[in-house]
Amino acid sequence: MTYIIAEPCVDVLDKACIDECPVDCIYEGNRMLYIHPDECVDCGACEPVCPVEAIFYEDDVPEQWKDYTNANYEFFEDLGSPGGAAKLGKVDKDASFVLQQPPRGEH
Repeated sequence: MTYIIAEPCVDVLDKACIDECPVDCIYEGNRMLYIHPDECVDCGACEPVCPVEAIFYEDDVPEQWKDYTNANYEFFEDLGSPGGAAKLGKVDKDASFVLQQPPRGEH
């Protein structure tokens, strides 16, 4: 089990969660952030600092955002486990489901 970032993060990318993560497992895509399922230690530090309430424990993702669970896993399929987001930097991609979402916010 891991934490999942859902729809409220799309085109927001606040990054408060990145600053709070003790294991550097939150990666930045073009339109949203993603939590690496194998690197996350389930500490929950990211969840309360998210200003748009986009982070959920995997079993608690609201039904309307269940597709974001697969999107979080898909994002890492070809990346593998880089061992930390900071050294990788922004990844020029997004999960296919996220790419299909209409633009949100000011971005």
